[in-house]
Amino acid sequence: MEQALIQQTQQLETVLEGTVSSPKGFKAGGLHCGLRRKALDLGWIYSEVPAITAGVYTTNLFQAAPLTVTKESIAVENKIQAILVNSGNANACTGEEGMKNALEMRDHFSLSLGIPQHYVAVTSTGVIGQQLPIDKIHNGIKQIDITNNQSGHFEKAILTTDTTVKHLAVSLEIDGKKVIIGGAAKGSGMIHPNMATMLGFVTTDAAIAPDTLQMALKEITNHSFNMITVDGDTSTNDMVLILANGLAENNELSPDHPQWNGFMSALKMVCEELAKKIARDGEGATKLIEVEVTGALEKETAEVISKSIVGSSLVKTAIFGSDANWGRIICAVGYSGKKIDPLKVTVKIGPITVVKNGLPQEFSEEMAKTYLENEQVKIVVDLHEGNEKAVAWGCDLTYDYVRINASYRT
Repeated sequence: MEQALIQQTQQLETVLEGTVSSPKGFKAGGLHCGLRRKALDLGWIYSEVPAITAGVYTTNLFQAAPLTVTKESIAVENKIQAILVNSGNANACTGEEGMKNALEMRDHFSLSLGIPQHYVAVTSTGVIGQQLPIDKIHNGIKQIDITNNQSGHFEKAILTTDTTVKHLAVSLEIDGKKVIIGGAAKGSGMIHPNMATMLGFVTTDAAIAPDTLQMALKEITNHSFNMITVDGDTSTNDMVLILANGLAENNELSPDHPQWNGFMSALKMVCEELAKKIARDGEGATKLIEVEVTGALEKETAEVISKSIVGSSLVKTAIFGSDANWGRIICAVGYSGKKIDPLKVTVKIGPITVVKNGLPQEFSEEMAKTYLENEQVKIVVDLHEGNEKAVAWGCDLTYDYVRINASYRT
């Protein structure tokens, strides 16, 4: 999958085992401070110099205190130098005390680093409605050594119900300089556009202006993190931050730069691959589902329909059971709210055409079942009305999803 993406982007290559500390001047790490029983639960990212920063955030009206603090920090100069992340406690719906703890989390970390308070972003993930044990955070901050780069520890420290870490980095040449974009993310349940119960951290040593970086992140997010779903829930703490410290010393990037498209392709690769890793790691999931809708008159139509299909509980359970129940796919197209001509629709499950011009086609149930037993399943819906298309990702819905979420707090 990654190799196919690489071939589509000139001068782009993967950085093996790359992550948020792959770009020049970045370090990351994690440790156990006692918020979780044994697992690492406090992670950090640090840039040698303040980095131009952009962010996108959850659309949930109940936004956790760390989001408010982080947005306020970024608003001062559009720069962040360090990020502190805790797992095990969301610090959401915690009132004035929660806000005080988020500020203390930021201020103590900035003091330990000797940098201005507004150069620190904070974020939390975990159980909602419980006060953050701030003394444990303070003790954890005392143990952080920013000279010790352990990105693997950072990736583990930000996890909750995830079963695996998620990271990627790519490199490309801009103005004769090697530019790297790295990323790490967490997310497994409560995943649904727009934004999900996910945290995404992207770093780059490219030089780029604040407004341009914000525009780029928003555009890429709409085609990556906002195109995944696990269970239809949107959480209180979700955010994606991108930091660009400029240490690659390229000419400042903008849409007018001759290599802008290459940078955007690289950024898209990182965000899209992280998004797919989140979808594949959905709680209890056994399969990654990719839904491509083509032939739409408008891109929004393709996006809405693809998300409608991949978000359908009935489609997800059919995929889990390796059942080629195409009627569920058609239903999801029909209730998406977008007007299309049902008599033009073609549906494929992998290489197998199950619907053509709105009518069922004869196909081998045995072959379909064999295909659906793969770990990656692709559904293609062609509307035959235009040239626009979109892709969304999700996962199957399994017995384990119910088990995990029935006992989340215990």
